[in-house]
Amino acid sequence: MGGTGRLAGARVLVTGGCGLIGSRIGSLLRQHGASPVALDRLDAYSFDYATMFGAHDVYDEVLSGSVADPVLVSRAMRRADYVIHAAAYADVAACTANAEESMITNILGTQVVLEEVLNARPRRFIFVSSASIYGNGPRPGAAQRWDESTPAAPISVYANAKLWGEWQTRLQLQRTPVEHVSLRYFSVYGEPQVPKPGSHSWCVAWFGFHAASGLPMRLNHGGRQIRDFIHVDDVAAATVHALTASRAASQVVNVGTGIPTSVADIAGVVAAEFPGAERIDTPGPAEDPMGGYADITRMERVLEYRPGIQVGDGVRRYLTWLRTSQVLRTWMPTLLAGEQPLAAVTANGGR
Repeated sequence: MGGTGRLAGARVLVTGGCGLIGSRIGSLLRQHGASPVALDRLDAYSFDYATMFGAHDVYDEVLSGSVADPVLVSRAMRRADYVIHAAAYADVAACTANAEESMITNILGTQVVLEEVLNARPRRFIFVSSASIYGNGPRPGAAQRWDESTPAAPISVYANAKLWGEWQTRLQLQRTPVEHVSLRYFSVYGEPQVPKPGSHSWCVAWFGFHAASGLPMRLNHGGRQIRDFIHVDDVAAATVHALTASRAASQVVNVGTGIPTSVADIAGVVAAEFPGAERIDTPGPAEDPMGGYADITRMERVLEYRPGIQVGDGVRRYLTWLRTSQVLRTWMPTLLAGEQPLAAVTANGGR
């Protein structure tokens, strides 16, 4: 399947490698016999998330620093056979509030990585993009299925940077020996995902944290947004397949399940696990798209991969982790203290 056996012995750099997705990618790479290396700022949360996500257990080396640092990126990329560029200032609300920081990491950082790719000449470069580039799509309010030819219409700073990254990857690498693939992740969730204060992304985590602590779940627009929720294990597997799948070269590929799910549906699954959990309708921020779901025809064809975790099963798995994890006694009281910090925090479907 996808030639992942060719990864044995390969050196693979994963930028943003200590985050939720990056750590899962690193684990899979290790299982395939690769030698993964992570580059990560290690400051996405106020706690040691690299340990929580198990990153130190799967990487040969973890380098701490920014992708906007060309010296560090050059060192990290030395002898790399493959590069997965997953590092990003990934919170939609934070990018809107701090556009300059978003530009440093998501634009300048991507450019630095691409320049070092041109110097190091790995076999293949994977740019991690986002379904947010579709914005509200051509038919706002409908349950839209988006294929890779659907016109991009970003409505957030974060989405705009991701679209730029796709174009810049193609422009810089199309006439070089380095193969490239851009992967548009849809709404990623899964244990041990933890929401960030002030964020309105990652609704599975937000709803779970609120319901587990006896607080109401806040639904932007009444939860009418359509999302394609894909478990982090499936995202990691699709990404690793993209490293060696021969037909993926030069492609932009949706990474989703192909199944539309509303945010209200997710709240319903959570409420079933926490009887009595209250749901409150709230207005949504301007950068919160009403959304759509993935056409995964190209993913199945060129990556030879189809996600296997159903959203209901995946959400219940997350809630089981939440109940049994130390996070209930450590991180959650800080995150939800007094509800006052949450006055402007509402939950949408993530990327």
